[in-house]
Amino acid sequence: MYLHMRKPFLLSCFVLIGLKAFSWGFYAHRLINFQAVFLLPPEMIVFFKSHIHYLRDHATDPDRRRYILPGEGPKHFIDLDHYQTNSLPRYWKAAVEKYSEDTLQAHGIVPWWLQTMQQRLTRAFKEKRTDAILKLSADIGHYIGDAHVPLHACSNYDGQQTNQRGIHALWESALPELLAEEQWQLFTLRAFYLPDPAAFFWERVLESGAAADTVLQTGRTLSVRFPPDARYAFSERNGKLQRQYTVEFAAAYHLAMNGMTERRLKQSIQAVAASWYTAWVNAGQPDLQQLMKDSGNSERKKTVQLLNKLWMHEERNY
Repeated sequence: MYLHMRKPFLLSCFVLIGLKAFSWGFYAHRLINFQAVFLLPPEMIVFFKSHIHYLRDHATDPDRRRYILPGEGPKHFIDLDHYQTNSLPRYWKAAVEKYSEDTLQAHGIVPWWLQTMQQRLTRAFKEKRTDAILKLSADIGHYIGDAHVPLHACSNYDGQQTNQRGIHALWESALPELLAEEQWQLFTLRAFYLPDPAAFFWERVLESGAAADTVLQTGRTLSVRFPPDARYAFSERNGKLQRQYTVEFAAAYHLAMNGMTERRLKQSIQAVAASWYTAWVNAGQPDLQQLMKDSGNSERKKTVQLLNKLWMHEERNY
């Protein structure tokens, strides 16, 4: 039973819990991995599409591990405002020498962890280990998604320092759930090769850090226009009262942000596809059809041949 006439958005139930435990929202993480599959070249898409439900369903595994593995949490974020970013070492060994591992872990390690994951995925492709390829592909998709979230790149990760608790879930959970399926255009350019994955990951993380102030300031500005009774609604869920942002406030926030969440979600999808593709290329482009149970399937071979023709035709028209 709703206790307020304004329509609340249920996925904003995250507002009452510590939001560094969540990232992009389960819906968005699954969407990122799912959509990334369709950006892959023919040699990869047939294999990945046959496992697309695994990649989607396991996109949230890293978040689930946070409840049981103490070392998992720092892999999802970095407090860039704790450092002078221009002099922050881009590689793990140099960063440890400068700051100590304890300090780095305390403030998040996502850009360095992505480099480790990229190397592991490349090795899995080289060794043609199907289970490892799938697990690592699903996992790195999650961490790449986190790297694109502005509030995963600053210490004020849920507005707790500025009396804005709940803004994390608004930005990364409520908006995708409310708008992605019907209003956002998430198809993007196909997978591209990353000549320097470390530099690419850092670029995306630094973009997130630079956008964090905008995320917070926009929320503060809108709060002046929307008093608390127009900003929040309460509903009963599983026998408990929960406070959520109203749909009206979420829609206004999206417009005020000039579509930032949509852009970062789209960039996440393309970055995940690029990561998978780069790992496969650097592994020597192994034949992934050999990893499929019916690798000799003639229909699949015809499909790959057709996709190759379409891919090459598109490449000529770039």
